[in-house]
Amino acid sequence: MNEDTELEKLTQAYLDGSLNGEQTERLNALLLSDEQARRSFSESLNLDSAIAAAAEGWKLERELCPTVVTPKWGHWMAVAACVALFFVGGVSLWQRMERPFATVEKAVGVDDLAAGTRLDGQTYEIKAGTVELLTKRGARVIIEAPAEFRFESAQHLHMVRGRLSADVPTEAIGFTVTTPSGDAVDLGTRFGVDVPELGAAEIHVFEGEVIAKTKGTANEESLRAGDALAMHEGSRMVRNLRSSAFIQSDEMRELSPDRGAQSNAALDKLRADPAAIAILDFESESETSYPGVYRVVQGRWPGSRAPEFINGGDHLKLDLGSDQSWTQLTLAAWVRLDRLGAPYQSLLHADGWDNENFGVVHWMVNEATTQRYAVWGNKLIPGTHGSSVYPDSLTPVLADQGRWVHLATVYDSESATVRFYHNGKFDTEALHSVAYPAKLGPAQIGNWNQEERKLSGRVDELIILARAMSDDEIRLLFDAGNPYQ
Repeated sequence: MNEDTELEKLTQAYLDGSLNGEQTERLNALLLSDEQARRSFSESLNLDSAIAAAAEGWKLERELCPTVVTPKWGHWMAVAACVALFFVGGVSLWQRMERPFATVEKAVGVDDLAAGTRLDGQTYEIKAGTVELLTKRGARVIIEAPAEFRFESAQHLHMVRGRLSADVPTEAIGFTVTTPSGDAVDLGTRFGVDVPELGAAEIHVFEGEVIAKTKGTANEESLRAGDALAMHEGSRMVRNLRSSAFIQSDEMRELSPDRGAQSNAALDKLRADPAAIAILDFESESETSYPGVYRVVQGRWPGSRAPEFINGGDHLKLDLGSDQSWTQLTLAAWVRLDRLGAPYQSLLHADGWDNENFGVVHWMVNEATTQRYAVWGNKLIPGTHGSSVYPDSLTPVLADQGRWVHLATVYDSESATVRFYHNGKFDTEALHSVAYPAKLGPAQIGNWNQEERKLSGRVDELIILARAMSDDEIRLLFDAGNPYQ
């Protein structure tokens, strides 16, 4: 049997739902090895989806084409002729019939796309929130605002802008996401596509394999689990995988759309605290226009905003009182971090560390993916958990990779203690033999010193107080801001 005939039979079995395991492996092998086979297979899927959509309207048009009952592979020529007949006869079938390529499974904070909404080929825009879609062939797609998209067919999604994750079963192999800078063709996998307002679209593969085709080139590239690629027109650039940049099904089920008011009330109370140094939720224009290099994306709540740091050197600058020092200091933030891309990830770093400025504070995620709170000049009591110089928490931050995590550190130079908290719970306490009052001044959120401390992820709701918050206060702060049900 030649490969063309074999591909035709395997494609027919795929469309009929009768493909067995051995046939699936053979079909995958053909698609991986032959660009023309991939093109033919994609065209077959697109035609099948179009015919399936047309079939819903045929019950109203049987007298025009009475011989066609169901759109099977063997009837394609007759079906194509019949569809052509509709247009020749002036019947505007495509405008009259419904073409539900996907259905909204769940919507969080999206007003116009409630659960159960059937999506056809029109353009949809979501300005806030997140939607989970299920295509006719079973591909599960989650799209996070702000986004604009449309379905060309059940197997072809055009992403104008926004961020999506897709979980594609065997039945939907060939599912394609088109972006302004290239295409992602699935081979049965889990992957993400990020299409920013400006710049190149990116493909991130979490599991399985995706074929990437950059606009302006004839080349196709196979991406496997752990790979990521930015598609510049006419070229491509390898990226670090950012799996937690994408909301996926397990997290989608837990997202809460209506707890932002509780979080805002807790923040307003802290803003009135005389010890408040900085309370940033990044919602106002002034809080998302700080100097630096970062991208403003959706935060923990539908329609909220948060800075995202991706590349080496991305950062946000703050000025936190250069001539002041504090005997007590509380740092807290919601973070959504990816894998550790450098020895450290900088949460908040004050300038002046290199000048041996006693008391300067650095708050980070260390190489063990736990919190570290470093004060220049401080000395740990031997046996205290941490490095030989600086205290560390016990609980890994990246155990919650792909989710929002609340981190907090409470420092008291008079008692010479540092207390760490993870998701509202006390983690551990470190003791110092020498403890200087804390200094901040000019500081940065995100990456510090370029690649050495490269933060990959989002930061939301940063709180800096010139006092020590209690265990109960930290727990209540977490409860008020928790984005999960």
